[in-house]
Amino acid sequence: MPQPQGAEPGSQEPLKKILFVCSQNRLRSPTAEQVFSKRRDIEVASAGTNHDADTPLTHELVSWADIIFVMEKAHRTKLQKKFRTSLKKARVICLDIPDDYEFMDMELIDLLKARVSRYLG
Repeated sequence: MPQPQGAEPGSQEPLKKILFVCSQNRLRSPTAEQVFSKRRDIEVASAGTNHDADTPLTHELVSWADIIFVMEKAHRTKLQKKFRTSLKKARVICLDIPDDYEFMDMELIDLLKARVSRYLG
């Protein structure tokens, strides 16, 4: 399992655990993980729904998350079908961000900040 980024060692208050999900975990979700890893109030990780994703989605990751941001409705559908038993506590939010961007694309970063910030404050 990838080490979530942004965790503060020795902090008292439990941090919100945020998981970003796309198909391959190569462009959108790793960009989101990078962008939000700088925040000290959350822990972040990313994964992909496809079996050949750079970091494939696992039951362990789904169980770990408090909020799961999926990039497209198809990701939510796959998540709910394949990981239903692990989706006990996580809130799943679809960001409706198509696979039209490169890793760390400024337009993608702006979109992510605008759409995710309304849920994280």
